[in-house]
Amino acid sequence: MDGSLKPIYEQLFAWCQDHDFAGHDPFDALNSRLFQATPLAHSRNARLLWTQLVKRSPADLRRIARVPAERNPKGIALFALAELATHRRLHTQASARQARNLLAMLLSLKVEGFSGAAWGYNFDWQSRKFFAPRGTPTVVPTAFAARAFIEAARQFEDDEYLNVARSVCDFLLRDLPRTVDTETELCFSYAPDSNTRIFNASLLAAEVLAETGRLTNNTSLCDHATRAARYVVNQQRPDGSWPYGTEPNQSWIDSFHTAYILFSLKRIIVGCALGDEFRAALERGFSYWKETFFLADGWPKYYHDDPYPADAHAAASAIVTLLECRDLDDTATTTARKVAAWTIQNLRDKRGFFYYQRRRFYTVRKPYMRWTQAWMLYALARLLEDMPN
Repeated sequence: MDGSLKPIYEQLFAWCQDHDFAGHDPFDALNSRLFQATPLAHSRNARLLWTQLVKRSPADLRRIARVPAERNPKGIALFALAELATHRRLHTQASARQARNLLAMLLSLKVEGFSGAAWGYNFDWQSRKFFAPRGTPTVVPTAFAARAFIEAARQFEDDEYLNVARSVCDFLLRDLPRTVDTETELCFSYAPDSNTRIFNASLLAAEVLAETGRLTNNTSLCDHATRAARYVVNQQRPDGSWPYGTEPNQSWIDSFHTAYILFSLKRIIVGCALGDEFRAALERGFSYWKETFFLADGWPKYYHDDPYPADAHAAASAIVTLLECRDLDDTATTTARKVAAWTIQNLRDKRGFFYYQRRRFYTVRKPYMRWTQAWMLYALARLLEDMPN
């Protein structure tokens, strides 16, 4: 696979570039001009049902429903992270220029009107817990954007990028409600108008604070990150797993949200020089995740109790997290390469893009831009960076 990975990466990047890094998303059904023209657009239950209908349909309903292809801020952040990894590998003017262009594109998508830099999704989003209108700043796209600017600040030694990361911290600390806030623990909510306790989301916010605190020598940011990490660690189950959140309808366990937790926890430990306090939890979580979510041939499971669907997003986030945490397990890099090989073999189209999911009786070949292409580009870039020249 080593020799073929570079052209696969280049073909995928060219496909995304040809589409101007814009496309559809599994959760963009509420962008439907047809749906928005009906009274159903004002109904919570109708929004939930319509989102799931379009997301789960074997046929792509977006053309009929008039859902436009658009740029997604988190997708652009992932593309930028991929190109930053490519620049670390190549050190060329062209790779630097491409990374900077994507960072500029990402900055242009920033949401205005808050205490600091923040990003939201390019569609209305109805969750089981709350409704976030298009452009509402939320933790996940904001944290991935911040990760890109933090890595750019480190690579390019550019204060402009570091200032964006500092500004994100202002948004996190001033605009997000804290559903838990004690001397020892902290949990950030998902969005300014929500009151949620979602473990991976709060820990993504903490990662931004830890990494920015590390670059700016700001111990206060690390103190907030440490309390947020402690809350999530204290919610870990005895087997090493974490559910998605605290509500009864958030009790599922899946691969990519667990991967987010492991990745962020690893960076918080390093960024805040925490030593041994969270190391055991990280090791337990990583062992549970690695033993639970991967079949012998590299098949990346989505849920802990079912091999279906095999999902390209789950595969890509697994590759990135396995490489980030490879000091925890001597076989982590080998597993990352096996997952990549399986995904290339089973979910890649000959035109260069990757399919959404392989389900029990059929494959969904829709080329989602953020969920699939951006994540796979990021994962392939990290794999190439990790391989010897």
